Amino acid sequence: MMVSTADKRATFRRMHEAGCFVLPNPFDVGSAKALQRLGFKAIASTSAGFAWSIGKADNHVTVDEVLAHLTALAASVDIPVNADFEGGFAHDAEGVVANVMRAVATGIAGLSIEDSTGDKSNPLYARELAIARIKAARRAIDAAGGEVLLTGRCEAFLWGQADIKLVTDRLIAYAEAGADCLYAPGIKTREEIEAVVKAVAPKPVNLLIGASGLSLREAEALGVRRISVGGSLARVAWAGFMRAAKEMAEQGTFSELSAGYPGGELNKLFS
Repeated sequence: MMVSTADKRATFRRMHEAGCFVLPNPFDVGSAKALQRLGFKAIASTSAGFAWSIGKADNHVTVDEVLAHLTALAASVDIPVNADFEGGFAHDAEGVVANVMRAVATGIAGLSIEDSTGDKSNPLYARELAIARIKAARRAIDAAGGEVLLTGRCEAFLWGQADIKLVTDRLIAYAEAGADCLYAPGIKTREEIEAVVKAVAPKPVNLLIGASGLSLREAEALGVRRISVGGSLARVAWAGFMRAAKEMAEQGTFSELSAGYPGGELNKLFS
């Protein structure tokens, strides 16, 4: 029997109350189902991983494409799905309200709104507008019952603004504006992580970890509540695909195909 959307949302909120958990990022229905079968208790979409899966660059998908993807992910698993909802696919607060309401209707348990503009010359929204956009997302979620968990993201480090004071100032403001969880992708040092955790306490913090990052236990010791990996799983999958495809295209040989995951095991996984 499928778990109800309300139950998924209640479970996701409880997961943020104590401890630290991994929130891996599938890029399609198959990878979502595989992660559930491997025992993960919640998953999160990845804007980059999804974009690549439909032959587009990150941040170049449409809101309709993302909503269809989120609907498919949420329906495919019995665990909560958190949505990477980029910047809400709108600049103004009212546009964010409209799109977040549509996102909530897909069956997700949580979503994030980031403060990057996509403009390299002016990468972050002005502070007051960024806060207004988080408030807009909060209004939309509350209008739908308030069950979806809202994550406020400060993208400064990803855009070359490695100013931890700017980041903590914004995350505190996003928490006050109604964000349930806070996230600053790009922070890596223990000092940066501790500064963010302390600044927004007692609200939970999401940490992005790549190949050389902290372990789950190390992150938990720093006060992190959840860990995501962004597009990393998608990049790992693409790495194997590109190695094999390039070998065939450039050398006319097929040795890389021997590294493939056994088809029989995949059939068992999805049976």
